[in-house]
Amino acid sequence: MDTFLSILHTIGLILIIIMFFNLMIFVHELGHFLAGKWRGAYIDRFQIWFGKPIWSKTIGGVKWGIGWIPAGGFVSLPQLGDMEGIEGEAEIPKDLKPLKPLDKIIIAAAGPLFSLLLAYVFACIVWVAGKPVADIPGARVGYVLPNSPAATAGILPGDTITAIDGKPVVKWAGNMEGVTDLIALSENEKINLTIERPQADGSSTTLNIQTTYTQEETAWWQRSSLRKIGIAPVMELMVGEVTPHSPAQRAGLKKGQKITHVNGTPLLATMTLNDATKDGKEAELTVQNTDGTIFTVKVTPAIPDNWKGHADAKPLLGFNWDSPKKAVTLDYPSPQQQVNQSLAWMGVSLSAILAPNSSVGVEHLSGPIGIGSSMYSILELPADRAWRILLWFAVIINVNLAVLNFLPLPVVDGGHVVLGFAEMIKGKPVEGKFLNWLMTGFIFLILFMFIFVTFKDIGDHVGNDEESSLPPPVFSPPAQP
Repeated sequence: MDTFLSILHTIGLILIIIMFFNLMIFVHELGHFLAGKWRGAYIDRFQIWFGKPIWSKTIGGVKWGIGWIPAGGFVSLPQLGDMEGIEGEAEIPKDLKPLKPLDKIIIAAAGPLFSLLLAYVFACIVWVAGKPVADIPGARVGYVLPNSPAATAGILPGDTITAIDGKPVVKWAGNMEGVTDLIALSENEKINLTIERPQADGSSTTLNIQTTYTQEETAWWQRSSLRKIGIAPVMELMVGEVTPHSPAQRAGLKKGQKITHVNGTPLLATMTLNDATKDGKEAELTVQNTDGTIFTVKVTPAIPDNWKGHADAKPLLGFNWDSPKKAVTLDYPSPQQQVNQSLAWMGVSLSAILAPNSSVGVEHLSGPIGIGSSMYSILELPADRAWRILLWFAVIINVNLAVLNFLPLPVVDGGHVVLGFAEMIKGKPVEGKFLNWLMTGFIFLILFMFIFVTFKDIGDHVGNDEESSLPPPVFSPPAQP
C-alpha cells in the first residue's frame, strides 16, 4: 500500500510540474497568438510541445494541438518567416499577403512580453505570500579538508570569509553571492580570499589569502564539476538517534546532547570527528547535556557485529547527527526586486559561460528535465514552503524565458524583431540564400544544444546515488558477567 501511495505521490508531482511548464509555454505563445490576431496575421497552428501532434483540433480556422516532444511550443505564423524546420509544414493560403514590418515586430515581441508579464504575476503573489528564506547564515569556516588547496593556503577552521575576489560575502551559499557560489564562479587562476581570523584576546586579524582550486572528476556523461577549495561551513550539531549497545551509547551519549570538542579541538563540523576517529582511533569528547552540564568521555569506534567480514565495513561510533530546527522566515521582495534579481543572476550566469577562464560552460545550463528535477525537489519540501518557493522559481524561469527569446538571434523572437527593423530600413523583406542557411544552421544548433543539455540533465542523475550494500548497523549487548 505504501509503495502504491508513493507512486501516486510521484505521478501527482510530475503532473503539477507538467502543468506549470505548459502554463508558461501557453502564456508565451498566447502573446504571439493575440498579437497575430490583432495585426491581422494568418495563424495556421497553436501547438504546445514540438513534433507530430498526439492531439489536435481545429477551432476558428486554427489547428490547436499537443506535440509528442515535451519541449516548448509555437504559434505557426508563416508571414513571419519560414520555420518549417521546427514547426513543420504549414498550410498557406495562395492569396496570403505579406505583413508590414511593424506588424512582424509587434507579433515577435509579444511572446517575450507575455512571459515577462507572467513573471510579474507570479512575483506579485510572492510579494503578498512571502518567499521562504533558508540561506546558511554567516561565512565562518568549520572544516578544512587535509591537503586541499585551502589547507595549503593556510585557511583554518574558525576563520570568517568576508570577501572573495573583492566581492563581499555574508553567507555560505545562495543567490550567487555566497562562499561556494563565488568560488565556483571565479574566473581567476588563483582565488583571492579576505578573512577575519580570531585571536586569543578576542580581537581579530584581517588576512588576504590566495588559493588554487580543484575540480572533482566526473563521468563523461555528467557535467564537469565546479571549482572548490576544500572547506565546509560551521554546523549546528546535536546528537541524534543512538544505536543500542554501540560505543556511543556505552559512553553515555544521548539524543539532544552537543559534542563541543574532540581531543580538545572545538568541533565546528562533523568531518572533524570523522578524522579523529577514522581507522578505529580513540577520541576524547567534550559533551554538553541538555541542561548545560558538561562531561568528558573517551570513546573508541567499532565495527558493527553484522558488518564484520564486509569489505566496505568501517568502525562506527554508532549515532546519527541531528540539527536544531530553525524557524523558516519569510521575505517579501517587491515584484520589481524579484525581476531585477532574476536578471542579475542571468547576467552573472551568461558572463561566467562566456568568460574564457571560467569553469562554467554551456553544459551547466538546464533543460526541461533539469528544471523539472529542480521543481520536483521543491515540491518535496513541506507544503507551506513548497508552493511559495515554486512560485518564486517560476518568476526566475519566466524572466529567463523572456530574455532568451528576445536575444537578437535567428529563429528566436528577437531575431524576427531584428529582421522586422531591417525590413523597415531596407524597404523590403530580408531574403536570400545566406539568411536561409543562417536560419537552418541555428535550427540545428538549437536542437543540438537541447539534446546536449538534456543528455547532461539525465547524466547527472545516473551513477550518483550509490546505495551502501551494508545493512543497518547492529551491535551486540555486552556479555553478562
